[in-house]
Amino acid sequence: MKLRIAFLLSVALAAQAPAQQAAQTAPGGDIPANFTPPIEARDYVKREVMIPMRDGTKLFTVIVYPKGLTNAPIILTRTPYNAAGRANRMDSPNILSTLPLSDEPLVKAGYIRVYQDIRGKYGSEGDYVITRPVKGPLNPTDVDHVTDAYDTIEWLVNKDNLPESNGRVGMIGSSYEGFTVVMALLNPHPALKVAVPESPMIDGWMGDDWFHNGAFRLANIGWIGSQTGYKGKGSPPATGIYDNYEEFRRIGGANEWARASGFDQLPAWQKMVKHVAYDEFWQGQALDKMLAANPSNIPTLWEQGLWDQEDIYGAITAWEALKAKGKTGNNFLVMGPWRHSQINREGRSLGPLEWNGDTAAQFREEMVLPLFNQYLKDGPPANLATATIYNTGEDKWERFADWPLACQQGCQAPLTPIYLQADGGLGFEKGSAGGDSYVSDPAKPVPHLPRPVNFGDGRWGDWLVSDQRHADGRPDVMTYQSAVLTEPMRLSGAPIAEIFAKTTGTDGDFVVKVIDVYPDEVASKPEMGGYQLPISLDIFRGRYRDSFSDPTPIPAGKTQRYRFRLPTVNHVFQPGHRIMVQVQSSLFPLYDRNPQKFVPNIFLAKKADYQKATVTLQRGGKDASAIWLPLVPAK
Repeated sequence: MKLRIAFLLSVALAAQAPAQQAAQTAPGGDIPANFTPPIEARDYVKREVMIPMRDGTKLFTVIVYPKGLTNAPIILTRTPYNAAGRANRMDSPNILSTLPLSDEPLVKAGYIRVYQDIRGKYGSEGDYVITRPVKGPLNPTDVDHVTDAYDTIEWLVNKDNLPESNGRVGMIGSSYEGFTVVMALLNPHPALKVAVPESPMIDGWMGDDWFHNGAFRLANIGWIGSQTGYKGKGSPPATGIYDNYEEFRRIGGANEWARASGFDQLPAWQKMVKHVAYDEFWQGQALDKMLAANPSNIPTLWEQGLWDQEDIYGAITAWEALKAKGKTGNNFLVMGPWRHSQINREGRSLGPLEWNGDTAAQFREEMVLPLFNQYLKDGPPANLATATIYNTGEDKWERFADWPLACQQGCQAPLTPIYLQADGGLGFEKGSAGGDSYVSDPAKPVPHLPRPVNFGDGRWGDWLVSDQRHADGRPDVMTYQSAVLTEPMRLSGAPIAEIFAKTTGTDGDFVVKVIDVYPDEVASKPEMGGYQLPISLDIFRGRYRDSFSDPTPIPAGKTQRYRFRLPTVNHVFQPGHRIMVQVQSSLFPLYDRNPQKFVPNIFLAKKADYQKATVTLQRGGKDASAIWLPLVPAK
């Protein structure tokens, strides 16, 4: 019986084997030709389409909206950062979880959300050009971001393509995405009714991503490589060195780093090397000048972070250019206590600073959404002030009918000079004439953060509020501070640095910082005792003291004037605090090192060109170094 059972089992197993083998070796393997997960549980519709442009190029576009939505306005963002990823915070059947945090007010208000890859990136066809210039001398083609935005909106408001739309469109975006918003304003589609450019890239040489007053931002070389070396997501090269300070110092100039990384092959980097001064290439891309020459009538809200570590220049400059053209009636400025693009995240704090609530959510819900509702839904007036600026010393929003409160001319108050004085003093009197000298050594540049410095270590976003005591006391950093304040002192506008100095070199940089020094003891937050909080700082490359487009050597040993604008502030120095100014000649590795010997192109400087220089800051007398402060009454 046992033998018979064993025989029957063996026959049965043998009969099954061919079927099992066939299943294991079926054509196509375990990946079917078509696999579609069920989406019935979603409370939204997501469509992915290719929208044709006028030259036939098709741009990948993601459209997301709640199920059952009708007669709804559209909010468009055009991005180089992966539209599919931007529209998919997480895989969820809930639209609030699917779209980014910053979209939550729009979702709840019933908007159609659209993200689009710009041409040449991710899912879009065509050729990618970093900040593609407008059609003309710098762009011989018939397309640019102006035409692409126009053609996209034309497709979106066509009822055959998007019947859920009410035919009205708003645009929003931060950083590069803000740049594409501004480009659309140069020739806006009739359906574009409102725009919100947030920290937009406006002039990459004067003060946004690439340069600041001629000094190159080394932190952006890796971005150039990751953006232009790949159609999709890229990454900076692996160098085997954690400390970027040591990495850039060891290898030499910016172009040496690019060559070692293979980035010298990239057309975008080759353009940087070719156009190191503010020539026609950069001037022809300055969007503030284009906007002023052709201002739009589109209501526009310009957003700027007061501590934006990447694009602290663009929004305020564009708004000021339009204000000068009398366009304040439809242009609004908001400046909040934020780092770059923090308005898309939580805004309760920045570094050690804590604010009165989520200031970023306040911006999105109380300023952006009402503006969109007004122009896209016929909602009530948004009631925005001409300028809404956060008071970072008193922790509150302030609304202004005119801004700034103090400036060189045309404001409620003029700028007031505060002078560098002897023995590290700082005051509103010139004081005795004299000079303070320090040796600037390119082999030992002043770091912008305590070492080791790594651009991916989590400190990049907050570095502009970092404690400056790491630099105070260095022999190559000159520190000046006021007496302890006995009453509040308010600054509301953009300080101007006016440094008189001589150097033994023939080139050199000047970094100027305006700092709020906290009392030695802060009972409510002990770690803030003595904190040196920078409220405004920037760099200036000395070769451009007379002309940004035509650099000249600095005459060695002769006093020269270096005058440049610092970022905008709205801050109150409280009693018990001090005002401090620090002056130095490097801020590394954020900015490239100046060889301090004039060479035609600093990108191409050789190691032998880098030399020490003795820099002497002049104070008192006819050459009195000062910071011109936007000082106004505290109340």
